[in-house]
Amino acid sequence: QVQLVESGGGLVQPGGSLRLSCAASGFTLDYYAIGWFRQAPGKEREGFSCISSSDGSTYYADSVKGRFTIARDNAKNTVYLQMNSLKPEDTAVYYCATGTPAACQDVNIATDAFDYWGQGTQVTVSS
Repeated sequence: QVQLVESGGGLVQPGGSLRLSCAASGFTLDYYAIGWFRQAPGKEREGFSCISSSDGSTYYADSVKGRFTIARDNAKNTVYLQMNSLKPEDTAVYYCATGTPAACQDVNIATDAFDYWGQGTQVTVSS
């Protein structure tokens, strides 16, 4: 069974950290670009980070640059998102998704360039 599963979300205070995981089963992530997206209530889903399949290049939106880090562990067939210095505006449902290598080439991480999605994990930043 092909699955992409996010985990690691939760409630955290402002300034805190979380690490999200995006684990694949039924297929290997090596070939795919992986994007992280989030959707806050009443807002459109936005892509904010991706990691390429070719050379491991990473890209970040300005809103998370310097605070979030995306990384692959091909041995575990998992991509991670380390989130530090979290802010209330980071509150959203977080999704990972797979795309072709062409999907992750710069900071313009388009939702429609990614075609297989996980179910999402809630991140709430609040005191």
